[in-house]
Amino acid sequence: MALLFAAGVLSPLRDGSDLDGRMHAYLLANPEVLIESMNGLQARRQAAENNDLTAVISQRHDEIFNDPGSPVGANPKGEAILVEFFDYNCPYCRQATPMLDKLEQEDKGLRLVFKEYPILGPGSVFAARAALASQKQGKYLAFHKGMMAYQGRITETSSLEVAANVGLDVEQLKQDMKDPAIDEIIKRNVALAQALHISGTPSFVVGKEIVQGLTDASSLKRLIASARGS
Repeated sequence: MALLFAAGVLSPLRDGSDLDGRMHAYLLANPEVLIESMNGLQARRQAAENNDLTAVISQRHDEIFNDPGSPVGANPKGEAILVEFFDYNCPYCRQATPMLDKLEQEDKGLRLVFKEYPILGPGSVFAARAALASQKQGKYLAFHKGMMAYQGRITETSSLEVAANVGLDVEQLKQDMKDPAIDEIIKRNVALAQALHISGTPSFVVGKEIVQGLTDASSLKRLIASARGS
């Protein structure tokens, strides 16, 4: 009842003697009204949430797109920016990696920004810390792609195995992982994801849009083109 009034479908009834009966009869005769009302309210709530997220993206623009602690892809000077929140244990993130590689190859003006967002257990946290530490040896991209191509669960052991395979000095990596700045980067990423209502991986931010879940290259291309034009 309150839902119908709130949605503006029905005017308040002044005669309250048989309000329940009259409302019941109305809904039986017009069942589509309730569905339309609920859909309308949901659409308004979604629009309000989208406006809130647009404001967050604007307010935290540099943190999202230009954080110096976030590694970048093959085109570090690209003017169009696509941000990915990911976890090395996420199978959908692994599926997205070849697509993102191809987008970078086709569009030299695309800068891919990586947000380590380890939400799938201790192995993911260790892997994220190792990945960020690998920057000190100049091998982040090699390590990142090696991890995404790994067949099996990502753990401390498998992370160090990949590190050795891509030519990282594993003992140096372990030392570099102790840098408190690495944990601070991950904390920033987690807080940022929460502010953007990102709860899963992969998730993408481009322009003023957020895409949660695995998507296709065509959709990302449209969003990148839109961001360039804004």
